[in-house]
Amino acid sequence: MFLGEAVRFSAQALRANPIRSVLTGLGMVIGTASVILVVTISLTSRDYILEQVQGIGSNIIFAYYVSAGPSVATADADYVKMSDVEALRRDLRSDIVAATGVMSTFDRVLIGGREQDVKVIGTDQAYQSVRNIVISSGRFLDEGDVTLRTKVALLTDRLAQRMFGSQGAAMNQVIRLFGLQFTVIGTFHEKVETFGQSEVERDTILVPATVLRYFTPVERIDPLYVQVRSAEEVERVALRVQEILAGRHRAGASYRVETLTAILNAAKNISLILSLVLILVSAITLVISGIGIMNIMLVTVTERTREIGVRLAVGASAREILLQFLVEAMMVSLSGGVLGILVGVAIPLSVQLFADVRIPISPVAIAVAFGVSCMVGLIFGILPANRAAHLNPTEALRYE
Repeated sequence: MFLGEAVRFSAQALRANPIRSVLTGLGMVIGTASVILVVTISLTSRDYILEQVQGIGSNIIFAYYVSAGPSVATADADYVKMSDVEALRRDLRSDIVAATGVMSTFDRVLIGGREQDVKVIGTDQAYQSVRNIVISSGRFLDEGDVTLRTKVALLTDRLAQRMFGSQGAAMNQVIRLFGLQFTVIGTFHEKVETFGQSEVERDTILVPATVLRYFTPVERIDPLYVQVRSAEEVERVALRVQEILAGRHRAGASYRVETLTAILNAAKNISLILSLVLILVSAITLVISGIGIMNIMLVTVTERTREIGVRLAVGASAREILLQFLVEAMMVSLSGGVLGILVGVAIPLSVQLFADVRIPISPVAIAVAFGVSCMVGLIFGILPANRAAHLNPTEALRYE
């Protein structure tokens, strides 16, 4: 028997029991689609988590003062200063994109006819690129604003909405901070929502650090940000930042220097573990589908015992009987696998049509799903096919 004949006989046998064939293949459809959907969900969640972390700022190092020691009082000189930021820019200029610092305080601002406390941040022109700040309207601080101590301010989008009704309406408005008049030159928001975990709160005003310095008791940069050119250099540059800060301040003063690398690695590990767990669940589904195929094929062999006996009696070899039933199991498995792949790909594509999200579909997952469906048909079809091939022709002809 040639393979083409085996395929034709198997197709005829499957068409003879269409409902049974469809229900048997349905398990493979669900299992194969699950594999693709699980990998797709895993990749999408991983990309989202990494995008959120990296949205805070790529290749970021942040540093801040911790303490002067257990038995030493803190002095003003212990805090990180703008001069430290300038020193980092100078000493690490070949390794970094930018360095910036943040000074923070609070002031009362008139909002809706009432005075309310609002966070005021002092920084410079490099803050926007380092922290991925998105300008909604107007412009950001420039070098002239910082150098000339210009009384200009930027409002968060939410604060601009509360104070003036919209971001556009806030432009060129004059607000009072620390008893002085500041002109609003822009509105902004963070690229990704940090839910209050960064220095930027929902109601925040940005002003030049050189201006804010006159309204704070001490000059204290907290935190200091450094953006490294290459992700591979982050750890090395972080050590250099630690050395430079320690060298510019008195012995005993402690500075914490941290990176986002640990967070990114943790996110990748969580994503990997999630993927493995979900793939394991999908694999169990495929195994159950394979057991279903084997069970149905065993029933089919029993039902067609007399047919097998006739074929053996007229000269069919055990190898040909084995091939026919193995091909039949493979056809059920592969047809279910192909339909499952189509379903697994169609669902993410249809979601992208209605939602503005990028859902990656892994070609590897499709290849693996197809390969597994082949293996399931082969592995779970061997036992029924082998049983059919080794039937005794005389006993098979007597079977009622």
